Amino acid sequence: MTPPPLNSGKLFKLLQGKLDWVWQAGREGEERLIRLEEKPGVALVGHLNLIHPSRIQVLGHTELLYLKRLKKNSYHDTLAALFSENPAMVVFADNEVVSEDFRQYASREKTPLISSKVSSHTLIERIRCYLFNWFAAKVTLHGVFMEVIGIGVLLTGDSGIGKSEVAFELLNRGHRLIADDTTEFSRIALDTLSGTCPPVLQDFLEVRGLGVINVREMFGDSAIKQSKYLRLMIHFKQMTDEDLNQIDRLRGSGQQNSILDVDIPQITLPVAPGRSLAVLVEGAVRNHILSYRGYNAAQHFIERQRACIAEGQ
Repeated sequence: MTPPPLNSGKLFKLLQGKLDWVWQAGREGEERLIRLEEKPGVALVGHLNLIHPSRIQVLGHTELLYLKRLKKNSYHDTLAALFSENPAMVVFADNEVVSEDFRQYASREKTPLISSKVSSHTLIERIRCYLFNWFAAKVTLHGVFMEVIGIGVLLTGDSGIGKSEVAFELLNRGHRLIADDTTEFSRIALDTLSGTCPPVLQDFLEVRGLGVINVREMFGDSAIKQSKYLRLMIHFKQMTDEDLNQIDRLRGSGQQNSILDVDIPQITLPVAPGRSLAVLVEGAVRNHILSYRGYNAAQHFIERQRACIAEGQ
């Protein structure tokens, strides 16, 4: 999924309340786009740097003190070089006063000039985090995303197989809902996917026979989780006797599922009358936690068998 375009004006509105931003000059440049990797090696945000300029240049107390120590010609050459790189924004941090020279350059080059009371390091960290999430690779998957025993679990399967019913039972057992039907996943690190619910679907769960229920109203705020890392996928499947016979009796039906180049463990659970899928989901999660800690029940069982054989039992 390609992220929507992001320009300076939109970023200002999104972060104005969080970063205490004030528009100082260059309002004509609010349509200037912020692009990921527009040039090789170009960072999205950073302190004043004319050798490796970033898309958003931040000037704090240290940077402005350096500029004040320059001679007049060098000072104006530096400002000209700064604005000639067409930064998406120039931001004054640390509650520094914006000089008239900066206002004139920003107005002439139509470059957004912003001021903030927030420290430069904090400001850069927060903008970088926000932009990283905005430009992260994304994908939308069908299923119910739950937090089960502290683990992010995506329940998948054909329509009508009972995913929402299992989710409803898990809610009654004290687990939490992130998203029903549709979950948006973002790759926030090389091996980490974070899942969130689209705003229009938040808090709601569709259960056949009951219709749409509001989980927050029914179970309380603690039954809803805003986001979670995806650690396990559980796929519900109707199986024939032949399919069941092909399942490894010792190791089960585990496999790896690649999503946005991140390998996610997946377990397939057969759907059949009388099986408590919610209990099986809890069991799968507990077994996954044990595997993550290095314990393998199947291997333990095999080793015990070999020991018994060796002892002649």
